[in-house]
Amino acid sequence: MLPSIKSAVTLLNHTILSGTPARIPQVVALSLAIGLAAPAVHAQDYRFDSVRIEGNQRIETATILTYAGIPRGQVVRAGQVNEAYQRIADTGLFESVEIVPQGGQLVIKVTEYPTINRVSFEGNRRLKDEALAELVTSTPRRVFSPAQAQQDAEAIAGAYRQAGRLAASVDPKIIRRSNNRVDLVFEITESGVASTERISFVGNRNFSDRRLRRVLESKQAGLLRAIISSDQFVAERLDFDKQVLTDFYQSRGYVDFRILDVTSELTRERNAFFITFNVQEGQSFDFGKLTASSTLPGVDAQEFLAVSKIDSGDTYSPTAIENTIARMERLAIKKGLNFVRVEPQITRNDAAQTLDVNFQLSRGPRIFVERIDIEGNNTTLDKVIRREFRVVEGDPFNPREIRQTAERIRALDYFEQADVSAREGSSPQQVIIDVDVEEKPTGSLSFGASYSTDSGIGLAVSFSERNFLGRGQQIGATISAGTDNQQYSFNFSEPRLLDRDLRFSFNATYVETEKANSDFDTTLARIQPSIEFPISEDTRLELRYILKEDRIYNVSPNSSDILHKEAGSVLTSAVGYTLSYDTRRVGLDPNSGILLQFSQDFAGVGGDNEYVKSVARVIGERKIAREEITLRAGLEAGALNSLSGNSRITDRFQLSSRQFRGFESYSIGPRDLNATNRDALGGNYYAVARVEAEFPVGLPEEYGITGGVFMDVGSVWGLDNTNGGPQGAPIANSVDDEAHLRASVGVSVFWRTVIGPLRFNFSRPIQKESYDKSQFFDFTISTEF
Repeated sequence: MLPSIKSAVTLLNHTILSGTPARIPQVVALSLAIGLAAPAVHAQDYRFDSVRIEGNQRIETATILTYAGIPRGQVVRAGQVNEAYQRIADTGLFESVEIVPQGGQLVIKVTEYPTINRVSFEGNRRLKDEALAELVTSTPRRVFSPAQAQQDAEAIAGAYRQAGRLAASVDPKIIRRSNNRVDLVFEITESGVASTERISFVGNRNFSDRRLRRVLESKQAGLLRAIISSDQFVAERLDFDKQVLTDFYQSRGYVDFRILDVTSELTRERNAFFITFNVQEGQSFDFGKLTASSTLPGVDAQEFLAVSKIDSGDTYSPTAIENTIARMERLAIKKGLNFVRVEPQITRNDAAQTLDVNFQLSRGPRIFVERIDIEGNNTTLDKVIRREFRVVEGDPFNPREIRQTAERIRALDYFEQADVSAREGSSPQQVIIDVDVEEKPTGSLSFGASYSTDSGIGLAVSFSERNFLGRGQQIGATISAGTDNQQYSFNFSEPRLLDRDLRFSFNATYVETEKANSDFDTTLARIQPSIEFPISEDTRLELRYILKEDRIYNVSPNSSDILHKEAGSVLTSAVGYTLSYDTRRVGLDPNSGILLQFSQDFAGVGGDNEYVKSVARVIGERKIAREEITLRAGLEAGALNSLSGNSRITDRFQLSSRQFRGFESYSIGPRDLNATNRDALGGNYYAVARVEAEFPVGLPEEYGITGGVFMDVGSVWGLDNTNGGPQGAPIANSVDDEAHLRASVGVSVFWRTVIGPLRFNFSRPIQKESYDKSQFFDFTISTEF
């Protein structure tokens, strides 16, 4: 009897054959049976005259023969037969493979994987079917693949991990249907959210744990852990936390700062983590001697150094270095010097804890921008992204400018992610800049509720779109109604008019008020187009036109004659400007900032009203005591000079309770003491100074509660005519429009919550007039749902 060999490899699942749900097979069983008539020393050799394929329906026979690679009419060893099986099984196209030698013929029996009839999800409550369907690649009418199904299960489990549900499990199963079809079911067992129970630091001596926790994106679980998602533990978030923590220290001069390691320890209940940052702070350094040098002929390095805003003694900051280099490179371009590179050469003085910086100007490589390729923007127009570049095709390539462009694109807030990179172009002297973005929703429709002690309860419906039609334009509309007022508004903004740093805005508003702290009603219709542009790095100028019609009506008989004579409608046409200098967010000192603002409106460009209205504001903020205490101070003042007779109450200054705490809105200032109602009349002049301090109160930082104290001092005064008669008529002694000083002190409770920052003010006037209306408590909340 001749020796015979049968190599059979079977991948079966008996529960599938029975038609019941089954787990996807994870193990391949290899069965190799060799029967010999007599003992043999060497492996059996075969010669196949033909190869027959059985069981294939979709896969071509020639394709399987190619994978098998069995030659006809030649000697074939048993090992080659087994290798043929392996090649066919490794294609992932077949549920089972069996190779059977039958004399001079080799029979290959295959069972193809079934077609997916339906993909479904079971057990998921936290994540919707629609969201999960976007994660899986197994789809109906495609061939079922166990490996792909397992990858899809991992993707779903990963989404749950991203949501903080670390113990969630996903089990892919199949249900056999007729005609070689299966239903693919992902059985999901959801788990609770793993929160961040505690964030602590080791090695920090100059900043408290509480201060450093405010820097991180990860948050500790607090009072509202059931509804706040920011305290969910996300492992990927730790990389971002390490970066922002490093930036925090380096911007404060800690050049040697290091994060030695970050540990995340799971609690015994497996529902929360303890995160510990092990840091090494080092010492804080200041800028020492600042110099500039140049290897370029005819270039005055001192002229470039003059554009720096860094002073010796300032706290060292990499951002300040970057900004100075950017200014120098812009100056080089303005002077027609291309390919100029500025490299900071830093000399360390450990004894004085200073860093001397020499800005070295040199000629960089001659590399040009060949092309800018943008991908991923399905809605946003290419030009919206391109206008953030300061270079175009054919310009010299500047790596620093490309990095800053990437930051500007991310700052648009149109994209989930925005990556900007450069690669070599058609020659070593050219580069191609690739921009890869992933868009995110930029529109919203909201229904809101608000409450304040000034206006009571209010409801609002608003629509906004920050990237209208993908053009980078902003559009919005709001309808709100409160206890004593209704407001309708529309706004449109084009941030880059004519593809320049020129913002065009258009605002339209209609407001009705009913006896808001007064015994008369008003309506106001207003439209205001404006343009705004920078005139220096921190200074911007806005130019505007105002057209408004205001009406005073339903004046109570018990109100002042001044109000009765101001009743009616007046059309105002005015032009104006606002000049602003703001370093609160972009200044060199991360612990302080200042806003200086001056605006004027000139009415009389047509219309019924003529006046000049001026307002000045100064606001400053600084953190002290290792940034635990925040000091704020503000001063604002205004003057209204009427050119056409008497000013109107709708144009005069009236202070709200936010501008002057401790008093009801619009309740201080000139009064007609003879009038029964003693309505506040507003004033032509006002000035108010505010100082406050915010500090921790000893509660855990995750509660988001801090305390504060404040003091407000100021007044509203001045009328053109104190008896309502013609200009120059005798002054009635009953009207008090003197500049009486008012003052109030109080304490505040700040609470950062999921519905926004809340502020509770408890105030007490310490200097007031008898007719002023006090307000001892003020609370404001605004939310959307």
